[in-house]
Amino acid sequence: MESESHLEKAMDNRYLTMNVLVTPSMANFSGLMHGGELLKLLDQVAYACGTRYCGIGVITMSVESVVFRQPIPIGTLLTFLASVNYTGRTSCEIGIKVISENIKEQYVTHCVSCYFTMVAFQDGKTMPIPPLEPRTAIEKRRYQDALKRREQRSKK
Repeated sequence: MESESHLEKAMDNRYLTMNVLVTPSMANFSGLMHGGELLKLLDQVAYACGTRYCGIGVITMSVESVVFRQPIPIGTLLTFLASVNYTGRTSCEIGIKVISENIKEQYVTHCVSCYFTMVAFQDGKTMPIPPLEPRTAIEKRRYQDALKRREQRSKK
């Protein structure tokens, strides 16, 4: 039974999980993961999650609240947990939480959280996307929080 619920969650187009091993080619001059490499991966995760939900390609409109909470050593396994938190007519907010796992010593750390606004885009123009219908209490809270962030951005 558990494998069915895992499969259902994996196939839910509102969510995406991606794992990446941090390799030496991703290092900065301090021997840790370069922030730019992490931002590139975050953008790829936001693209994959948004495109999966929308059914057409998306492009990055904005990135908000990228907070690098912990340094990420080489050899760390990163897990990107992405969700569609909110949808407008042509855009969606993708929330991403990044967990770093020391696979040798077997401990995990929450290292980054952020929000991407992605816009559905095809043939040079924005496209309408399916509306999001939050189902669970967590999804409803994320939707309301995303709505507040959207309102704050529009005031600027």
